[in-house]
Amino acid sequence: MDFFAYLIPYGLEWLNLIVRWLHIITGIAWIGASFYFVWLDNSIRPPAPGSELAKKGVSGELWAVHGGGFYNPQKYLVAPAELPKDLHWFKWEAYSTWLSGIALLTIAYYFNAQAMMIDKSVADIGSWQAIGIGVGTLVVGWTVYDLLCRSPLGQRDLWFGVVVFALIVGAAYGLTHVLSGRAAYIHVGALIGTIMVGNVLMLIIPGQRKMVEAMSAGRLPDPIHGQKAKQRSVHNNYFTLPVLFIMISNHYAMTYRNDHAWLVLAFIMAAGVFIRHFFNLRHKGRVEWRYPAIGVALLIGVAVAIAPPRPVASAAAADPAAQFAKVKTVIDQRCVACHSAHPTQPGFATAPAGVMLDSAEQVHQNAEKIYKQSVQLKAMPLANLTNMTDAERAQIAAWFESGAK
Repeated sequence: MDFFAYLIPYGLEWLNLIVRWLHIITGIAWIGASFYFVWLDNSIRPPAPGSELAKKGVSGELWAVHGGGFYNPQKYLVAPAELPKDLHWFKWEAYSTWLSGIALLTIAYYFNAQAMMIDKSVADIGSWQAIGIGVGTLVVGWTVYDLLCRSPLGQRDLWFGVVVFALIVGAAYGLTHVLSGRAAYIHVGALIGTIMVGNVLMLIIPGQRKMVEAMSAGRLPDPIHGQKAKQRSVHNNYFTLPVLFIMISNHYAMTYRNDHAWLVLAFIMAAGVFIRHFFNLRHKGRVEWRYPAIGVALLIGVAVAIAPPRPVASAAAADPAAQFAKVKTVIDQRCVACHSAHPTQPGFATAPAGVMLDSAEQVHQNAEKIYKQSVQLKAMPLANLTNMTDAERAQIAAWFESGAK
């Protein structure tokens, strides 16, 4: 039994590593394709009226040089006169990213929901309740988004964007009040990713299939399918920077451990949208610096608003050895279950981030990290699994602020 108790967490750690690696690779492929095709759509120029290209139905073309070769991509207004023999479909990048993301969500969060999803100080719920909330958010979120797209609001781009952004922020608000901040953020990212892949699976690829089927049957494709696909593709493009931030957010507890974590996320996502809009306009030849300026201002505002208070210099302790002994006792009781050469906390095969606190020397070496994570951010212990008290955090603060001797 001891062997399996060791082997299962270690195996999950490797599975987490491999799936996370796969998720990053496929995500780069998908988002890279999204960036490229939005750039291409915004950069192509219409052919001269009456030219051979215009007669062939080409709505725009572009000349580019890359990797020692010249490229001449062309976009047809509806479709070429003849269906080409080899036609590349951009879909597996999206599907693979979502599937690997859901697998990673399951491995990292659902298999260890008690530690990764539940914060008793936020809501006293069970593992299955937390998982149900997470999965339900993805299903309901996609359904509401898709219905809005099909409604008259879907034809009003600006107001549609405002409403969808408000709904995502609303989801963030709700999730941060029932799940741990880290799990709430990652589920907002999973919601956005689900909407993005839903657009590919349910609208973009089916629309393209209908156009190909019409050409194969000798009919002129209905341009409405291309228009709908383009609309959803543009939505996906604006989602990219927010979802990329959320993918890395678990490394930055200063954002998700804030009392207003949902609002922090809202401002950072808004900054991403403004910055993405700048690049989309720039591809069309319009350089409007107000948009990245707004984005940067939002990021600076968030950074200032959530900055931890500066430590107040404390008088040196009368007995540094006694002070450290108390801190070491707290760390042994509250931290070493995970941060050890041999973790005893279920679900952990190795010490998180490689930080081990078994010995006095290791505690002293990691004093600043301990202070930052347990006092300033209160991000550790994870979901406060070991019930560190405010008085114990104050002991750590007094020790660090008096020189961490």
